[in-house]
Amino acid sequence: MEAKPAVMWSCGPLNGTGGVEDQPLCQHMHLVLSVFSLLYLVAGVPVGLGYNALLVLVNLHDQSSMTMPDVYFVNMAVAGLVLSALAPVHLLGPTASGWALWGFGSEAHVTLLVLFNVSSLVTMYSTALLSLDCYIERALPRTYMSSVYNTRHVCGFVWGGALLTSFSSLLFYVCSHVAARIVECSKMRDAQAADAIMVFIGYVVPALAVLYALALLSRIRKEDTPLDQDAGRLDPSVHRLLVATVCTQFGLWTPHYLTLLGHTLLALRGRPVDRHHLGILLFAKDLARFLAFSSSSVVPLLYRYINRNFPGKLRRLIKKMHCGRQSCSPDQAGVQQVMA
Repeated sequence: MEAKPAVMWSCGPLNGTGGVEDQPLCQHMHLVLSVFSLLYLVAGVPVGLGYNALLVLVNLHDQSSMTMPDVYFVNMAVAGLVLSALAPVHLLGPTASGWALWGFGSEAHVTLLVLFNVSSLVTMYSTALLSLDCYIERALPRTYMSSVYNTRHVCGFVWGGALLTSFSSLLFYVCSHVAARIVECSKMRDAQAADAIMVFIGYVVPALAVLYALALLSRIRKEDTPLDQDAGRLDPSVHRLLVATVCTQFGLWTPHYLTLLGHTLLALRGRPVDRHHLGILLFAKDLARFLAFSSSSVVPLLYRYINRNFPGKLRRLIKKMHCGRQSCSPDQAGVQQVMA
């Protein structure tokens, strides 16, 4: 018999527990979460899609001026586009809403979950590698170890590694949703194992890398060296952008991985969870998923307003789109720049 998906954003798990006093609080919490989710779908998703697409187009149009951080932010923007496209399906689908607008089978659920996991892995590892490469560029600006050419290849490996990592989780998720008659899945019907893999690989490893890189950067910033006058050093605004991005990404993604860890630890107890704690866990999972999706809208805004080079790149893109295939005359270019 196929298990029905858990109904979220409702107080159903609390019914029948005798905790009538918890019902109003539960309903108010879910109402607040529903309002914020609808606001995100109305405003956050268009902002995420628009700014992430703009970030990708502006940098790909002017590839000659791209720096190492730009490549990582383009990588995160592509993952943000995937997350923004998945947000309506997750936030209005049967696995996340008691008033779902549509339903889907277990195959669609697993596919969407794998796409979400791949995007989360790309986001976290791009942030971690950005921190490490910023340290390398700060310490040794002329080594080209963190060049744009190398960074593009690294980003390709990040997507490939995310797909391979999600494949192992995919096996667990598939075997936890398909019928028990499949012999190969009889010993793998454990979704908690997939969650444990995601917590360790998707959060613990990049978090340690970011902490290590920030510690090294803090030591370098306290020391004045002749390399500080090097013209090839990154723009000082990159450090502010790095700190803001790290704090935003880990601040918005940490609750998601904590709920996965909590779900795994509760499953290891081997005892059924009472409905009161189940309701709290489901609500925390909904809230964490909402915060994770919101990262796809916040990070491109940080890039837009902290990166000093982005406005100039955007003006050049708008000027080229206005002029079309014909090159603008110097007077036209000056007029377009003033208007921009």
